[in-house]
Amino acid sequence: MRLPDDAQVSNEVINQPNMVNTRAKTRNTLKNCFLQASTTDSNHQLTSSAELIGSNDDILTEILLWLPVTSILRFKSVSKHWRWLLSHRHFTLRYEKLPTSPGLFVNQKYVPFDVEDRSSPPFRHLDFCHDFHFKKIVQSCNGLLLLCCSDAGFTRNDEYYVFNPTTKQFAIIPSVPGVDNTRKMIRFMGLAFHPTTCPRYKVVCILGSEYTYHMKIYYSETKEWKTLNINFSERRYYMSFGSGVYWNGAIHWDPCGGSLLYFDLKVEKLRKLPIPLPVQARLRIVPLPPIYFGESRGHLHLVNITWHESRFRLTVYEMLGNHSGWFVKYEVGRDPLDCYPGIQSNRYDPYGGFDIIDVVRGEEEEDTFLVSLYDTRTIVRYNVKDKSIKWLFDMTTADVDIVRFERGKIHRYIQSLTSF
Repeated sequence: MRLPDDAQVSNEVINQPNMVNTRAKTRNTLKNCFLQASTTDSNHQLTSSAELIGSNDDILTEILLWLPVTSILRFKSVSKHWRWLLSHRHFTLRYEKLPTSPGLFVNQKYVPFDVEDRSSPPFRHLDFCHDFHFKKIVQSCNGLLLLCCSDAGFTRNDEYYVFNPTTKQFAIIPSVPGVDNTRKMIRFMGLAFHPTTCPRYKVVCILGSEYTYHMKIYYSETKEWKTLNINFSERRYYMSFGSGVYWNGAIHWDPCGGSLLYFDLKVEKLRKLPIPLPVQARLRIVPLPPIYFGESRGHLHLVNITWHESRFRLTVYEMLGNHSGWFVKYEVGRDPLDCYPGIQSNRYDPYGGFDIIDVVRGEEEEDTFLVSLYDTRTIVRYNVKDKSIKWLFDMTTADVDIVRFERGKIHRYIQSLTSF
């Protein structure tokens, strides 16, 4: 039997189309099988990677730390585990290592510092709803607000709340024991809080009647008030207690009449701070507090203003960490302030309608800026390094119930994930 030659085999194959179609189908089937296997393997790898990240809290934490606070709050609803992770003190401490201050509350209206950011602000108004009528913000302290609420005047007592505007969480401060008329007796209520050094907030209360004062402290950890063995007279210090500033384990009050006091919470004692000599000299002439007194990114600042030939100069002092004295941190001379036309001092308005609202320290030195009030109604920011100015807010055109500037109606907002 003779085997067919190659040409004959080729002709037979060509003349059998069914065989060709079968081989083509086989190749297509194999190709689809390989593609499906490859896709399945890729999906399996992605699923495995997601499961690896989702099951490793360390890797997940490193990723979540890069997200904005709005995303962090939203992701708390992903699962119970994510809520636990994002609320844990380890995560919040790392997230708030350098707390950011994106804006101010101006009589409960939010004013962002970054006017070029077109994204939606975290809120437009301070949103706090409870049984009592919201009265005012008493103090802003490292992301928490101390609020004073009333019952629209039907009784003589106010209630105080600690409120986190970022998370909308709040806590009621129990009534001060032994006080029947808080509006008459309370001379000062101040909040002490820091996410690392003082995570359990405290509230310091000064009660007074006929120039005699005593103090109480509320501890959130025990939810109890403690009466201190401290009695003193207002005349002794020649000052009135306004809003306080918490810094370095103590609550500080700005100088008025020549005294600068702070209350050391570690030893629960009142102490006196030195005052910069130029500020002392000005207080002898004009008995007014400094143009600004506050804290930013762990630094305590005092701003003094001096006049020369109808122009003024700003000096920003910074307190040493051991409370021993001040040094000059920034000086803003006459030339950069020429952009504020028409500011002149007079006996009725020593600052000429100008005031410093906030000193905001940046993560880098070149990011530090002053927030100032110009012409009693316009808020601007001034960069201390490049001397640039940005207009932030105009009270004359905004829906804000401020007839004139009141320092007690402007408070800093700091993003915070702190829970209590």
